[in-house]
Amino acid sequence: MSGARGRVYGRSGDRLDGGPGQDASDWFAARVPADWFTGPPEVVVDRDEITVVGELAAGSADGSGSADGSGTSAPDEAGAGRIRRFRESTRDERVVIAGEAERRYGRKVAWGATSGQASELFTVLSVPVMTRLRQPERQVLDTLVDSGVARSRSEALAWCVRLVGDNADTWLRQLRDAMEHVEKIRAEGPGRQPGRD
Repeated sequence: MSGARGRVYGRSGDRLDGGPGQDASDWFAARVPADWFTGPPEVVVDRDEITVVGELAAGSADGSGSADGSGTSAPDEAGAGRIRRFRESTRDERVVIAGEAERRYGRKVAWGATSGQASELFTVLSVPVMTRLRQPERQVLDTLVDSGVARSRSEALAWCVRLVGDNADTWLRQLRDAMEHVEKIRAEGPGRQPGRD
């Protein structure tokens, strides 16, 4: 990772006045030990959760090679092993940092790590989302359930959201960038005039 990256999703009215999350990338970069990741972690903030994901350095943390003694291992297995060791060895510190962040931002914190081709999120939040769907929309979900693609309407809806996210990534990124630009302009707008209450 080349530098701290952070994204904040949601309407400004949904954020807490005391900690809107705009500074979360800098806040985590200042608190995460420098030897955890190859650079500042990626921080993503939405209305409910802050996700902090960092890239682990290549090479085995304990200096061991593969189980067969060849000194090499499959990239996915080696990366997954580094992630497992990182998760266990940093648990106590991550809990302390997450507790501070939860008090500051009013959101739960989920951690994750990447190493090579392997990537894992730890203890992510699953939030129920209430929605009203008309019959044609419910029929889409029921088709996914009846065909075995999903076990429930809830799972079918999550599947649909992932599908849109995967296939409309560029459009969603442009939409988020536009929303950030509008928020910035709104924040720079005219304030109260001096002498007026």
